[in-house]
Amino acid sequence: MDTSYPREERLSPKRGAPPTAPAPRDHLIWAIFNTLYMNFCCLGFVALAFAVKARDRKVSGDVEAARHFSSKARCYNALATAGSVVLPLLLGALIVTGVIHLSKLAQESVGFFTYQFSGSDDEDQ
Repeated sequence: MDTSYPREERLSPKRGAPPTAPAPRDHLIWAIFNTLYMNFCCLGFVALAFAVKARDRKVSGDVEAARHFSSKARCYNALATAGSVVLPLLLGALIVTGVIHLSKLAQESVGFFTYQFSGSDDEDQ
């Protein structure tokens, strides 16, 4: 019997299942945000449907189907977010350039429609 101090206990390495890949994300919060606030062409609702499917598959243990639906939810969320951010910016840029163009056109037309009498006044005398 070994009574020396400190004792070194050797733990046998556990032999279990190999580490698995982490469960896929379902992007549910992002989909809810897109559905409620930035629902461009109902893409937020479609993303929400795929996010719920991904969460259901993840809970049931079907990792491959969860990964597939998660990928689709992420794609639709990205499209909904991009559409809801880019299109208003594009519309604002078009309005600004249109206003600038119309103001220049108005200035030119004022100059065109005002008669400027130039030349000599000798004809009147």
